[in-house]
Amino acid sequence: MLSHSLLHRPRRHLLGALALAVLLSACGKRTPKAQALPAGSTVLALGDSLTAGVGATADMAYPAVLQSLTGWQVVNGGVSGDTSAQALSRLPALLQEHQPALVIVSIGGNDFLRQMSAAGAKDTIREVCRAARAGGAQVLLVAVPQASLLAAGTGSLKDHPLYAELAEELKLPLHADGWATVLSNPSLRADSVHANAQGYRQFAEGLVQTLRRVGWLA
Repeated sequence: MLSHSLLHRPRRHLLGALALAVLLSACGKRTPKAQALPAGSTVLALGDSLTAGVGATADMAYPAVLQSLTGWQVVNGGVSGDTSAQALSRLPALLQEHQPALVIVSIGGNDFLRQMSAAGAKDTIREVCRAARAGGAQVLLVAVPQASLLAAGTGSLKDHPLYAELAEELKLPLHADGWATVLSNPSLRADSVHANAQGYRQFAEGLVQTLRRVGWLA
């Protein structure tokens, strides 16, 4: 409710105050705009076997394909079998060595495979994102499917909800449904949990669309 003093101000002052309130409210909810990255920028792809490229040759892993599509120098920071905690422990050295402008965080599948706490994984992935930001990098969070990702067979996989929750909480761009779409399609998989070369390329091409939408790519 408007105060008694505000109601008695001249109309132009009242409208100005209301406009300022709306502007401040909008600014408080706005995600900071991504800074475009020129060709040659260093980007770190942090993750597990899906980042490492298990199921295809090294030059067909998604970071290598992403490099060819963007002109960035994309460092493959994927280690097969890594949990979110192991990725977090590796991150400081990777940041120091490569000083990336952007970190693409795709981790958590092995936490789900080992039936570790989803709440614990969420806490650790949050720390990964915060550490990357503290190291001076922008961050793109990649959603990973729920535990059904790790089961054999086909079906429609869905992202674990923790990724959308973290993206909202931390005001981070999210690449959603990338792995879920690829790993739901038997023709894009090398086995029940890994993509093949075609699958990694499709993932990278979808990632490029998100990077353009966010503003990292022209």
